[in-house]
Amino acid sequence: MKKKNLALLSMLGVAATLSAQNNEKGTLTGSLESNNIYYVEDNKLSGSTTANPDDHFGSNSYLKLDYMKGKFSAGLQLEAFLPALQGYDYALYGGGKRTMLGAKYVQWEDEDFGFRAGDIYEQFGTGLIFRSYEDRALGFNNSLEGVHGRFSYKNYLTVKAMYGRPRLYLDYAESSVRGGNLNVSLSDITGWSSAVLNLEGSYVNRYENLMDTPDFMDRLSTNSLDMYSVGANWNWNGIDARMEYVTKSKDLTVATAKEMVSGKAIFAELGYSGSGFSALASYRKLSNMNTMLTLKGQGSGNVLNYIPALTRQYTYMLANLNPYQVSPDGENGGQGDIYYTYRPSSNRSNYWKMHANVSMYYSDSKHTGESRLLWRDVNFDVEHRWNKSLKTIALVSVQEWSPTHGTNDVTYASNIFVLDNTYKFNRKTSLRVELQYLYSTDYEKDWMAGLVELSFAPKWSVSVSDMYNHGKTKIHYYNASVSYSANRTRIQLGYGRNRAGYVCSGGVCRYTPAYTGANLTVTSSF
Repeated sequence: MKKKNLALLSMLGVAATLSAQNNEKGTLTGSLESNNIYYVEDNKLSGSTTANPDDHFGSNSYLKLDYMKGKFSAGLQLEAFLPALQGYDYALYGGGKRTMLGAKYVQWEDEDFGFRAGDIYEQFGTGLIFRSYEDRALGFNNSLEGVHGRFSYKNYLTVKAMYGRPRLYLDYAESSVRGGNLNVSLSDITGWSSAVLNLEGSYVNRYENLMDTPDFMDRLSTNSLDMYSVGANWNWNGIDARMEYVTKSKDLTVATAKEMVSGKAIFAELGYSGSGFSALASYRKLSNMNTMLTLKGQGSGNVLNYIPALTRQYTYMLANLNPYQVSPDGENGGQGDIYYTYRPSSNRSNYWKMHANVSMYYSDSKHTGESRLLWRDVNFDVEHRWNKSLKTIALVSVQEWSPTHGTNDVTYASNIFVLDNTYKFNRKTSLRVELQYLYSTDYEKDWMAGLVELSFAPKWSVSVSDMYNHGKTKIHYYNASVSYSANRTRIQLGYGRNRAGYVCSGGVCRYTPAYTGANLTVTSSF
């Protein structure tokens, strides 16, 4: 296998070199990302949730190359974990230390046909039954190593089919995944030009030969898992509607489960967008929808489907202190957003943007004895540009969540206030100041936080921040960083103390331990 990988790398490298020398032979693009941390001992941080590896170093690096010529493309991704950064599930396998050919593919694509061999990234519907994707911030890469085909007939229908073995962190699982997806445009077929109506159906199968193994023979009645979904999308005069229904055959939702159970899911979304106003509401119900790539794997990256938290995703430190964690075994709820923008024609730089959001989720009584509150967030923010130089954002968020995911009736509440000001001195120089406060009588009680960021566009940016728990632990979580950008390369160097908790991307989260250290991040594209 190593010889094959080296041969493939050499061939693609030669093709890329030739194409870079002569554009008529194709185009080569690439990107480099390297995230490095040097961990230092910190007496303020202690316990099992603190990262302090023996060699004090962690590094996740990725080099991606893509070659394109006409309808043909090919690419690869080299990955190096030397070892993997703390808090990433890559470290669960082989100590997390590996240099590998993480992805490779060849592809041919036109308007009607498409074929890909190698590592496949795909999503069916909303992802409730299948999504293979890479998210480096989470340490996710559950691509399928196999084949993928697509056929489209005009704009009437598109058929997709795939087969492969899923990637699990630094290797591939022993299971196999196959499936298909059909999308039919009824509006195009009927010539209905004033609206869009699409119907979609999907099927996914996971096969893993484990029935006769000692660990599973008393709990498995089949080696196959089957999932089906049907959905529809509708758009008319600014109104968007989407719904999906999913069924899942009996499966072990966790590797240690005593028996197999069937699952189902319902998702519905309705939105409207008009002049200066928009609204969006979503609803989702899950029952036994945790689906693993392999029953022999572990970690948050061992997942075949995509079930993000349908809540507001924050970038402010205190508002994102305790993000909602989805309960795929059983939850019921949704969220709603309302947006309004007022911009007078006499002064376009003086505008108001207002946003209100509510999200609420409850547990399934089958799993927690009775339906209990898992999460509630009622928030409102307003953005006002006073003039061409000054912009202010104010946010209020009232959050309540269950620390036991509905096992009992105990909930914690937080009241969060944020003031964010940005002042532009000129076209290149700007100053941003954040002030945040969290009031709570529960858990770690009160927090305060602040951030100052000075930017000298387009090259330099300097920031300092501190998040202080003055309610219980009396610990400062400070950070300072400086970044430099030139052409398509960005280098950032930082140092600070980081709290244990969840890091989220797109509504999916991973747990990271507390640590203190120096961070060096390099990103470049060519």
